[in-house]
Amino acid sequence: PVALLLGRRTRYRITDFHPECLMAAMQRVPWWLRAIGRVTWFWRKRVSVIEVLGEDQRARLAAGGVDPARVELRRDPSPVEFGPQVRASAVPEALHDRRVILYSGNWGVAHDHRTFVEGFAAFCERHPGDAALWLNATGARADLVAAELASRGLPFARTQPVALEALPSVLLAADVHLVTLSEPFVGYVLPSKVYACIASGRPILFVGPASSDVHGLCAASLDPARYRRVDVGDAPSLCAALEALLALQPTEKRH
Repeated sequence: PVALLLGRRTRYRITDFHPECLMAAMQRVPWWLRAIGRVTWFWRKRVSVIEVLGEDQRARLAAGGVDPARVELRRDPSPVEFGPQVRASAVPEALHDRRVILYSGNWGVAHDHRTFVEGFAAFCERHPGDAALWLNATGARADLVAAELASRGLPFARTQPVALEALPSVLLAADVHLVTLSEPFVGYVLPSKVYACIASGRPILFVGPASSDVHGLCAASLDPARYRRVDVGDAPSLCAALEALLALQPTEKRH
């Protein structure tokens, strides 16, 4: 409103969509939140330029009535670099002698967790002692995953996310990176961790819809043998994806 009064152009860089993320997490959306959503869209349509992180966000804006000519794609770079001097960090003691499936960052309400838990349980039944989850994460879903794996006796270790300068070493310790996204959040959330996961050069397993830019980025950046995507709810395919991706990594003691 101030820019309109002053006759100025406005540029808005959108990361996560709000209040849509809150709406997507609810089973029933109250009227007042829908009203806030309508006001938000009213002003989005009047911003001079909206910068988005992905094509899925561009599609959301177009579906909401924003002129595509006023939307620019500006992807985030990886927040960390992997120079020749960077070495993989030591893994938690519970992960020694196992291949490491790493989830690093926030595992919140936008990120599916059930598919991994069920698929990982099937994998461990077929390949006992082969791999473990390094849950280097915070968030509501991280708490659920830790509790569920502990109750089933499945191998994992949980640590708190490290400082940014230490992150490259942690990411290099992974045999497979895990990225997840629930379908209602596609186009509203783009897990920024995917950029660093790609830059690490490690294989990636994505649990989420093909319409997400996570899939587009990984498919375009990685060798097909080093990337797998499975649909939310498809635990058997997740188990098979882990088998394929971990087969790329030689069995070795982890310290």
